[in-house]
Amino acid sequence: MRSLSINNLGKISHSDADELMRSMQSKRIDDEIIDTLLICEHDEIVTVGPRARNDGISPPEDYVTSPVDRGGGLTWHGPGQLVVYPIFKWNLEGESNVKAIIAILEQWVIDALSKNGINGRRDERMQGVWIGENKVCSIGLSFLRWTSRHGLTINCNTPPGRVEMVSGCGLGQETTTSLNALGFDISTQTILESLLSNTSALSRKIV
Repeated sequence: MRSLSINNLGKISHSDADELMRSMQSKRIDDEIIDTLLICEHDEIVTVGPRARNDGISPPEDYVTSPVDRGGGLTWHGPGQLVVYPIFKWNLEGESNVKAIIAILEQWVIDALSKNGINGRRDERMQGVWIGENKVCSIGLSFLRWTSRHGLTINCNTPPGRVEMVSGCGLGQETTTSLNALGFDISTQTILESLLSNTSALSRKIV
């Protein structure tokens, strides 16, 4: 089993969170801290991963952007979105490759949605969690010595139209959306509580 520390940062700028993640990743590599979940929310910003930079994909001009080194393309952050950054040393059984680690995080989110009567699923088009033909959860990690930075987002009650206008990971506008936009009246706090009630899933091998 994985021993966890949970740190709810509240609202924090993406730049401050990135600086904190880098520091904590280094400490985790040196075993100065245990595996830690950072929980937070950011002001609106679109992070631009290497895939988007390589493909020349960018959001509309009225979005603030920042380059990041996690996998993937564009990811929207902002109000009404739950952000979870696992600063984990992935060294348990079944955590020997990135695909397996992503599957563990996806299942954790799928289980939390299911607890609230929402049917989430995987989709071969892109990692993350989908409801029907729409993506509501994005996952992108960066590793150093098999210790992760960055993490996942779940769009709960985001401002109408904002996340939808971002062509997340090249999927096209309107593909990525929020639970609220899909008709689910559920708060970020409820989703967070469902996730944290099942942290044992983060030590479970997905078969």
